[in-house]
Amino acid sequence: MTLRHRLTLAFTALLCSPALAHHPMGGSTPSTLTEGLLSGLGHPILGLDHLAALVAVGLVASRYASGALLLPVLWIAGMGLGAFAHMNSFDLPAGEMLVAGSLVLIGAIGVLKPSLPLPALAALFVAAGFAHGHALAESIIGADTAVVGAYLLGLVAVQAAVTVGTILLVRQLFSPETGLTLPVRAAAAAMGCIGLVFLIAALPATA
Repeated sequence: MTLRHRLTLAFTALLCSPALAHHPMGGSTPSTLTEGLLSGLGHPILGLDHLAALVAVGLVASRYASGALLLPVLWIAGMGLGAFAHMNSFDLPAGEMLVAGSLVLIGAIGVLKPSLPLPALAALFVAAGFAHGHALAESIIGADTAVVGAYLLGLVAVQAAVTVGTILLVRQLFSPETGLTLPVRAAAAAMGCIGLVFLIAALPATA
């Protein structure tokens, strides 16, 4: 088995690992700096929809020779704005559907490889990041300011690690000259399917 195959299998196994919980604190609001930091680091990883979105962002961003790292930055900026909005009592209607729907859309872009201009994709990433940030902020509402800061620091760190790590892994496995290869499209399709499952699950809540 080649190194490429081993890395691909390891990457697939990581993506398919089941989420044991959606939040490291078991749903409780973090009360210390350590709990805030651990919550921020763990929340996007333990929430399969959020993790899949981060991977999808990295998969799509890896297609761009220039601006690849800009896209995760814009996603994280949108996430920060969404979290700030939620903490200031801004209500996002059908938030769970928007989170899942954005994952489906980004996954579809990764599969179809449309000729989407970078500015349009950047705007999409900011908007989708906003929806995810709004949802991620739910678990920190009511915490002290310092704890909130630690939580946001954890969110930024883990999201940067997953998105940029995905970009680097794709470029390590596949030559940029080959374009968007079938395995990368398949991975994007898998992320989109995860979003579709969450979207269907969120539908009854809006009835």
